[in-house]
Amino acid sequence: MLVKCETKSNRVKGLSFHPKLSWVLASLHSGTIQLWDYRIGSLIDKFEEHEGGPVRGVCFHKSQPLFVSGGDDYKIKIWNYKLRRCIFTLLGHLDYIRTVEFHDEYPWILSASDDQTIRIWNWQSRSCIAVLTGHNHYVMCAHFHPKEDLVVSASLDQTVRVWDTSGLRDKTVSIGGGGPPSSQGTSDVFGTSDAVVKYVLEGHERGVNWAAFHPTLPLIVSGADDRLIKLWRMNDSKAWEVDTLRGHFNNVSSVMFHPKKELILSNSEDRTIRVWDTTKRIGIHTFRRENDRFWIITAHRTSNLIAVGHDAGMVVFKLDCERPLAMCNGSSLCIVQERDAQLMDLDKALTGHKLSSCRPASNVMTSGMKYLQYNPYNSTETNILVYYTQDNGCYDLFVGPSHLTGDTHVSPKQGNAQSVCFTTRNRFAVLQQNGSIGIYSLENELSKKFEPPVTTECIFPGGNNRIIFKSEEKMVLYDLTSRKVVDEVSVPGGVRYTVWSPNGQYVAFMSKHNVLMAGKNLEYYHSFHENIRVKSGAWDENGVFVYATLSHVKYCLPNGDSGIIHSLSSPIYIVRVHKQHMYYIDREHAVHKQRLNCTEYLFKLSLHKRQFNDVKMWITNGRLCGNAMIGYLKQKGFPEVALHFVEDQQTRFNLALEYGHIEEAKAAAAEIDDPACWNRLGLEALRQGNKQIVEMVYQRTKNFDALSFLYLMTGDTPKLAKMLKIAEMRNDVMSRFNNALMLGAVEERVKILAEMGQVPLAALTAKTHHLTEFVDKLEEQLQGNDISRHIPANARLMLPPVPLLRPAAKNDDTNWPLLKSVKQIFETTTFDNVAASQESPFMDTQEVPEDTEVGGGWGDDDLNSPTGGPVAVGADWGDMDDLDLGADVIEESHVEEKGVGLTLGDSVQTKWLRKRRLVCDLVAAGEFEEALTLLKRRLGLMNPDPLEPLFKEAYWATCSALPGLPQVPSLHYPLLSEGNPKSRDIAPVLLFNSKAIIEKVKEAQKLLTAGKFGDGLNLFRHALQVIPLSAAKDSAEEKALLEMIEVCREYVNFTRLEMTRKQLAPTDAARNIDLAAYMTCCKVQSKIHNCLALRLAMSESYRLQNFVTAASFAKRLVQGNWGEQGNAIIPKARQVVANCEKSASDAHAIQFDPKCNVEDVKLCVGSFTPFAATDAVVACPYCSSSYKQQFKGKLCEACQLCEIGANTLGIQLFPL
Repeated sequence: MLVKCETKSNRVKGLSFHPKLSWVLASLHSGTIQLWDYRIGSLIDKFEEHEGGPVRGVCFHKSQPLFVSGGDDYKIKIWNYKLRRCIFTLLGHLDYIRTVEFHDEYPWILSASDDQTIRIWNWQSRSCIAVLTGHNHYVMCAHFHPKEDLVVSASLDQTVRVWDTSGLRDKTVSIGGGGPPSSQGTSDVFGTSDAVVKYVLEGHERGVNWAAFHPTLPLIVSGADDRLIKLWRMNDSKAWEVDTLRGHFNNVSSVMFHPKKELILSNSEDRTIRVWDTTKRIGIHTFRRENDRFWIITAHRTSNLIAVGHDAGMVVFKLDCERPLAMCNGSSLCIVQERDAQLMDLDKALTGHKLSSCRPASNVMTSGMKYLQYNPYNSTETNILVYYTQDNGCYDLFVGPSHLTGDTHVSPKQGNAQSVCFTTRNRFAVLQQNGSIGIYSLENELSKKFEPPVTTECIFPGGNNRIIFKSEEKMVLYDLTSRKVVDEVSVPGGVRYTVWSPNGQYVAFMSKHNVLMAGKNLEYYHSFHENIRVKSGAWDENGVFVYATLSHVKYCLPNGDSGIIHSLSSPIYIVRVHKQHMYYIDREHAVHKQRLNCTEYLFKLSLHKRQFNDVKMWITNGRLCGNAMIGYLKQKGFPEVALHFVEDQQTRFNLALEYGHIEEAKAAAAEIDDPACWNRLGLEALRQGNKQIVEMVYQRTKNFDALSFLYLMTGDTPKLAKMLKIAEMRNDVMSRFNNALMLGAVEERVKILAEMGQVPLAALTAKTHHLTEFVDKLEEQLQGNDISRHIPANARLMLPPVPLLRPAAKNDDTNWPLLKSVKQIFETTTFDNVAASQESPFMDTQEVPEDTEVGGGWGDDDLNSPTGGPVAVGADWGDMDDLDLGADVIEESHVEEKGVGLTLGDSVQTKWLRKRRLVCDLVAAGEFEEALTLLKRRLGLMNPDPLEPLFKEAYWATCSALPGLPQVPSLHYPLLSEGNPKSRDIAPVLLFNSKAIIEKVKEAQKLLTAGKFGDGLNLFRHALQVIPLSAAKDSAEEKALLEMIEVCREYVNFTRLEMTRKQLAPTDAARNIDLAAYMTCCKVQSKIHNCLALRLAMSESYRLQNFVTAASFAKRLVQGNWGEQGNAIIPKARQVVANCEKSASDAHAIQFDPKCNVEDVKLCVGSFTPFAATDAVVACPYCSSSYKQQFKGKLCEACQLCEIGANTLGIQLFPL
């Protein structure tokens, strides 16, 4: 059972599929009618006008937006689902209505009721045209024949009746929808002779619940409370029982013929759905449900969908997969049609020649075939693998000529497998039942066998000499030559199909609702989710993935851009996309060719590849949708291209401003001529440093104050002086004073103050600046007031700053240099000057809490050791024709962009990531998120918190900054260990190199020797956490770093044991001895630390009177070579041995065995208990600390980074 939709509701009593839309009606025992979309599994609408109990029957009209329902309220309601309401009600039945049904051709409704009658209604005239009587118990169902004028009914009177309605058709069917009421037999409540009983089928021993016609043959099937299903045949004169199907062990609720296959489907109150072979009349399969009884079953008119209703809802399902078995290699398509393997050349015809026949199906219900593989690596002959699900998995290998000129028959070579795929020209891989991989020749002979690196469910082709393993949601690419895992990706939902591009550079992994696109080495490109099922897909020759869902054909570029090409009326299976044509197979296994509208995605692809000649062509000829393209181009940073779609000047102005094209914006603003637009243009021009456009805008808008300030900033004092004259003509006193202040014209300021009656201020200004010619006249007006005392002692001349750069010539350009490459490419009217763009790849595919201190030290101190066109100005300045201001003020501002053409190059970070893509390189480039993702894949990272400060340190270690001039940002300069910023091969400075890590470990060892366990633990763990952020220069350095991981791991666990021991209660003596003993089993690097651990264990055991244990440690001390620092301990050890031999006993039972070999002791570092022989061991994927099974999935206590037991690729410190 392939479940397509499952709903939860009250008991479902009636079901009906919409003939065209993906809808199904469900009438409930609660009286509600639900409308579901089974494609997306969502409830669309509810209809709740029935009152008084369950709605038992429901049916869609074949062509009109109508459905009919009948319920226990004796009413038949006709609904319009577009209006979402009942449009009228038919009354006449006197008891519960069991089923209702529309006729396919006539305007009739058929209803069956517990009032022992069957009624036929004309829904156009809204009247009853016939009452069929004869049953003497409840009529449980009634159905029209799909082609003939017959009705079948089933009743609890143990009979099935067939009624002939041809007389009713002749009498009532007309264009008007029926004659007068008297001719329709409605005057006689017990019926008329217009519909008569043709056959009465008797044979059931109890009431019959359901009967149905065969869609094409003269057969009837019925199911009853006697738990039997009976098959009946009829001819023109009689009907008789053919056979009885036994198997249900409770009442049979509903039974039907499959519309396309020779099957009978039945469901029952015994909680089962049973499938029967119509020809052999035997049971094929049984679907069981634990707690829910089945009540109704129905099938879709045109598809293989089936729906059943049960106590808790409904299920929409198919009995078998309808996907055609096909695979395309270039223009060659291999497809299985009617169980024959056909080979066709799509460039020549859509029909082919028979290669061979596949195995017969095990039963009528399922085909048994799962998928077909075509060998793309062999160009000299045709190699095909067909995989079957029958017999616990098996395959057929067909080897034939490369080109067929007629039908032939190739004998297949057969074998058993869990999955198969081709790997090379003459080899294919077989996933065997025991989980191993076998490589077979085309003679079906085993050449080699190996165990996959992961638990494998299925295998897929991965390229030449490569194979892809599916392990749950992971896809692992494995190289058969080097026997190494290349990379892996995860696809939510689990991969069902893989699709490779024709050139083998891209692969798409398709699950039920997700697609992941990757490169040939599984470099991640893009992934997306669809709400409805993804059915198929193919790559075109440009590297665009075209795929089909249940309702649409869509596309997706490797950079993630996607869209809809067109919608679908029925599902298709795409096998090839080539030269703007799509080749697909429908569910009838017919091959079709259709022209594909690729304009949109080819335009986006050209833009992504920066092939601007092609962009021009698609803009000119593509008929692209303006609004959609404008939004896309703005999103992708190409709003300038959008100007080719836009004619509205306001929109052109906004777009031009958005990407900074001042010339386009100025032209649009001139057309609009709105002050708000001019102001926005001025702000953008000011931001870009385009002084001439700013000047023109300020002139247009008569923003004199801003214009004066612009001249001040640019050092244009002649024009600033003219602004002073203009202010004087305008009688703007404040503007005069401000311009005089910015010019440093003290005399003009004195005149302005005097004219405005500010004589004291004028006199004060004149005297301060020693303008004697004004002082006398002004002091006369002061009438003897002395202003000298108001002059500050340190008064200085107020003059504007001297400009650092003045225009050397009249038309000299003072604009900032701009990036002009984009503008030169995207001109307003033509692309004629665009050079031919070169092919470039889509993207760069290279890559690549515990206490800190507890207690004292070791116990003894003696062991411690140390832009634009012309703009007319004159008229915009008002009536000042009589003012001689010179030509400079009123002349047109010629805005000519003479900036230097610049081209953006690759950043330094991009260069070193192209060369090498290790974690340290990603961190140095600031790509923290990608670095964490890589660590999760490589090491199973679970806790990134300790890495945050390390990432920041490593990043800032590669950064330097050179302070610039005032008001200018600093220049950032990355620190490199190899090359220079202009070089191609460069590498960043690494803060955490092998030398720095070794120094940290030595410092931590000194702290440990001094008895500072908390500080030592922090430093060892810090060293362990920074090793993934390092990189090795060669294999020797890589080996040293890997050894350093083991050293740090042992020391971390060594110090954790001691700190845990010191936290124990004094009464926990046995545990105290155990932890001290386990310290002696740690493989620490320093002899002095081994010696100190043995001394500690000996002392604690002796103190707690475990003399046998203490003697074992003392003997190890005596027998060891500890150097000068350890020699002082040996006499005490000998004395301990002597004393322990006198009292050879242990006061406490401990887990540690003193007689064991220290090398054989394996300790769980999570619980600090030894492993039993039968204990399963899981390890940290990074530091390899061992844990018991119950710790799987938890955080490693040693490194505090990784998930215990995670399946990862392993650490990488040196590029492959």
